[in-house]
Amino acid sequence: MSTRRLGIIMNGVTGRMGMNQHLIRSIVAIRNAGGTVLSDGSRVMPDPILIGRNAEKVEALAKKYGVTRWATDLDKALDNKDDEVFFDAATTQMRPTLLEKAISKGKHIYCEKPIATGLVEAMKVVKLADQKGVKTGVVQDKLFLPGLLKLKMLRDSGFFGRMLSVRGEFGYWVFEGDWQEAQRPSWNYRDEDGGGIILDMICHWRYVLDNLFGEVQSVTCLGATHIPDRWDENGKKYKATADDAAYATFQLEGGVIAHINSSWCTRVYRDDLVTFQVDGTHGSAVATLTDCFIQPRQGTPRPVWNPDERRTEDFFAEWQTVPDNQPSDNGFKIQWEMFIRHLMENAPYKHTLIEGAKGVQLVECALQSWKERRWIDIPALKV
Repeated sequence: MSTRRLGIIMNGVTGRMGMNQHLIRSIVAIRNAGGTVLSDGSRVMPDPILIGRNAEKVEALAKKYGVTRWATDLDKALDNKDDEVFFDAATTQMRPTLLEKAISKGKHIYCEKPIATGLVEAMKVVKLADQKGVKTGVVQDKLFLPGLLKLKMLRDSGFFGRMLSVRGEFGYWVFEGDWQEAQRPSWNYRDEDGGGIILDMICHWRYVLDNLFGEVQSVTCLGATHIPDRWDENGKKYKATADDAAYATFQLEGGVIAHINSSWCTRVYRDDLVTFQVDGTHGSAVATLTDCFIQPRQGTPRPVWNPDERRTEDFFAEWQTVPDNQPSDNGFKIQWEMFIRHLMENAPYKHTLIEGAKGVQLVECALQSWKERRWIDIPALKV
């Protein structure tokens, strides 16, 4: 069978996410496997050109992973008609401008989220892509986590009965940077640089909730800047101007209530850095990044409240583990291959720029809710 080349302009791959998840674990992995297999048995081989501002850094990255093409001039790269796709994993603040530029050159778009810091900018990009007739994709990686795929299987099988509620816990302690180095870059904590956990995480929760539990209809959110002072990569103290925690409740289609805590100021006492508990009339489930545990109606114990005696019952032992019946792959790689098949043979694909805009919309509504201290309804988005 034949193999077709697919030229991809990859911008922002010297950063942690772009390098690890998109370059190494997705595009390089696909190349090492001989390309993406299409439905007719033919293959598509990604041919990336790495773009970065630091020539030395991007050249070293290209050489290390066997990529023959790299450059520092994005405009010149966009002029190359042999490269059909533009991918961006650089800063959110610059993303709308770069996407517009690439779309105007006729490039298909695949990018990280958020696709913008505001809904007006996001919808401008969506409409331009629609006018130009290019195909688009937005990374929605958490849908492809093994734990959440197991939740989807449970939902599709009718395990939950009528779904009642979802409770999500995300986060960990990010060190302030004074006595121990921070695990996240300092711009995350400066509002003026596009930081804030609401912008960073609420867009994730939009696609998770919409796709697994019911479309989001309204939100109430309380943000906080719990740690007012942090230290940057050079050891310089700075004022944190962005939110580092968010406590949000969502009303979903079908009457499901979801509550998700997101925090960079919490210490982990749970099974993973993110967990979702779903309760339904016929059963409950708890999903981590990779695992899922269930308790059906028929196996639900009968606890009795008695604060006068020490609890001896092992509640965790009363849950059953969902087996790994299906092999799992890197979620970013899975979605890259889905997008490639969408490009090359028009395979069904729903994770487009409008879905990314929905995430930005929910961010804006959550911020408005925090500011005005009230519920905010989520209107339908149309191109």
